[in-house]
Amino acid sequence: MGHSQAEKAKNRDRILNKAAAQIRDHGLQSLSVGKAMGAARLTHGGFYGHFPSRADFLVAALKHALLAGEAHARAAAPEKKRSFAQMVKSYLSRAHRDGRKTGCAIAALAGDAGRADVETRRVMAEHIEAFVAQIADARGEGSDEKAIVAVSAMVGALTLSRVMTDPKRADAFLRITGEHLLTMA
Repeated sequence: MGHSQAEKAKNRDRILNKAAAQIRDHGLQSLSVGKAMGAARLTHGGFYGHFPSRADFLVAALKHALLAGEAHARAAAPEKKRSFAQMVKSYLSRAHRDGRKTGCAIAALAGDAGRADVETRRVMAEHIEAFVAQIADARGEGSDEKAIVAVSAMVGALTLSRVMTDPKRADAFLRITGEHLLTMA
């Protein structure tokens, strides 16, 4: 890869890092080409050298946000395989709830993705399925029925906890859901 291709790849990654943080914090529709390019310290005119359209940019930003959230979760517990209890405790933590820009993009963006085009929903659905598979694997099950319940409860509790204005009530959503999930273990 020549210097210009390496620089282009570095710039694309910088754009996607800024865009991923933007959409996790403010939603899919908040994504602005001008804001993202400005945040990456690049000109608006250079956008089409990186992405064919805003729709493609949105999908790329969503993929980047989802992958970054997964990487953040793996970095929090670098062991090869985390237990179901570790996954629940980490996911349903105050730190995860309060770290919207670095946390799970599924919880941050599922509502937006549900109203989006088929490609955006497909990207989100693939990551939800991967999360279900990770939970099923951590639980040591062949069936994913309980993993679906666990993922649904975890994403729902995190999302609702972020909505609550009373910190004690917000914490209760995380704590109570976690306690019930751990009885499934």
